[in-house]
Amino acid sequence: MSVPEDRPVISLRDVSKRYVKYDDQPMLANALKLRARSRRSTLLALDNIDLDIAKGESVGVLGRNGAGKSTLLQLLCGVTAPSTGVVSVRGKVAPLISVGVGFHPELTGRENVYVNGTILGMKSAEIDRRLDSIIDFAEVEEFIDTPVKFYSSGMFVRLGFSVAVAADPDVLLVDEVLAVGDFAFQLKCFARMQEIRAQGTTIVVVSHNINVIRGFCDRALVMSHGQKVFDGATFDAISEFYNVVGREAKEDLYGVGDLATHGADIESLSLHHAGTGEPVLHFDTGDEVLLRLRVKATTDIANPVMGMTITTESGTVVYSDTNLMTPFPPLQTGEIGEYEMRLVLALPSGGFLATASFHSADGGNSVLLGRAVPVTFYVSGRDLTSGVADLGGSFRRAGP
Repeated sequence: MSVPEDRPVISLRDVSKRYVKYDDQPMLANALKLRARSRRSTLLALDNIDLDIAKGESVGVLGRNGAGKSTLLQLLCGVTAPSTGVVSVRGKVAPLISVGVGFHPELTGRENVYVNGTILGMKSAEIDRRLDSIIDFAEVEEFIDTPVKFYSSGMFVRLGFSVAVAADPDVLLVDEVLAVGDFAFQLKCFARMQEIRAQGTTIVVVSHNINVIRGFCDRALVMSHGQKVFDGATFDAISEFYNVVGREAKEDLYGVGDLATHGADIESLSLHHAGTGEPVLHFDTGDEVLLRLRVKATTDIANPVMGMTITTESGTVVYSDTNLMTPFPPLQTGEIGEYEMRLVLALPSGGFLATASFHSADGGNSVLLGRAVPVTFYVSGRDLTSGVADLGGSFRRAGP
């Protein structure tokens, strides 16, 4: 079914989704239904979402666990209905929202191709014509006549994706499942998705892999607690996503004891682009950055010192520095000091954490006065560069 060019392929108006959550503790009496479960609460998975996606757009969806991303895709593919509002999706939809969804475990891979292809709107003759290419793309030739209950999760994904894109969908929904496959197959999948996008397919991608969203989507949504908090260019969306992560993860990252002050209240830690001075959380490799720390002294500090550390999201230290040997001028009780550090982000693509601490120098030693809540940020690096740093290497043929 063709979709008019001037109408959104996907349209949501005032869409909310509520689930009833039973709060009773699991007890034998409940399991045997000897008494009614009375303690209930409402979980608002989506809250008044408005959204339009045009034909041929590739849109990423970002958010922490529980933000409502997967619920949104479930509404788009019709797995569940909204509690309020209207969801409109025009054209043929191919969902990849769970490994092996639509596959019957007792059927062979070949049989499941026909079953799943039929569910996606393909005729039997059409599947006949495309069967060899589906099997070839999925790289499961040796196992195509084996029941899929014996397939690995990677084989499930390869076959499911191959059938989905072979169906020539108007809308392709992808929810993290490609993370199960190996890297080489992921590259093949994204190349194929680029092809069908160029043919007019609308693609919505949910992923915790920021590299995937950055490399594939021109536009992205940021979800938080069931609400759409940002909708715009992917570069800006990644910055806002890390803003949300920072706000929501403060208590997760540091306990009260770690943030307790012993002479200084850390009022804020922020990252700014050195060229514009604007606070941002998404940078390009090689950007100059200002880390700004705002501190209020709760006691007299003779030799204030700032410490800073950048780590990967997995905790590997990339860079750490301090001005211990050249402290700042003294701070009096109640006085506010603003300090900054300038550095070049010679980093590859990825998410990083900037942490800052405030000390009082005493000779070559220091006394910790306060610690800032870490700021999470993202760097868009050069293609194919990896590691903990980008050393700016270049290649040439040696000799004459």
